[in-house]
Amino acid sequence: MHSFGYRANALLTFGVTILAILCAFASLSDNLNVPNPSAHVQVLSINWFQKQPNGNDEVSLTLNVSADLQSMFTWNTKQVFVFLAAEYETPQNSLNQVSLWDGIIPSKEHAKFWTHTATKYRFIDQGSNLRGKEFNLTLHWHVMPKTGKMFADKIVMTGYRLPDEYR
Repeated sequence: MHSFGYRANALLTFGVTILAILCAFASLSDNLNVPNPSAHVQVLSINWFQKQPNGNDEVSLTLNVSADLQSMFTWNTKQVFVFLAAEYETPQNSLNQVSLWDGIIPSKEHAKFWTHTATKYRFIDQGSNLRGKEFNLTLHWHVMPKTGKMFADKIVMTGYRLPDEYR
């Protein structure tokens, strides 16, 4: 009646269709998870605040970063990329973002963390706009799933200010 090739093709097509439907349901099931992350950043000290020879301001901070991102993890989460950015306004730009620290969280067991660190990346402004500048520290994260679309979110922490004079 039907050849072996025809039957194998029908079986393979059916299997791939079922697999695609399962992946779609798996991806959609992540939308049912309502994460409630928390984070706190404390600026312990300003290591230096100086003007570089080229005229740019440079700051080095010592920070305590603590966060609980365990609610981000579901069965479909591969890892979470997290980074801390300083965000501020200048006359030239309405939003400046400088990454200060980052990390990759590979599992739920590592998603509740506390770290005492100096800024991993240099906090430099193109110009001398940082003296007396108020800024926000924002913890951003990108959740990388095993299947489905990646999503990102953030927590903004306000109330930080740089000194009026260089140190």
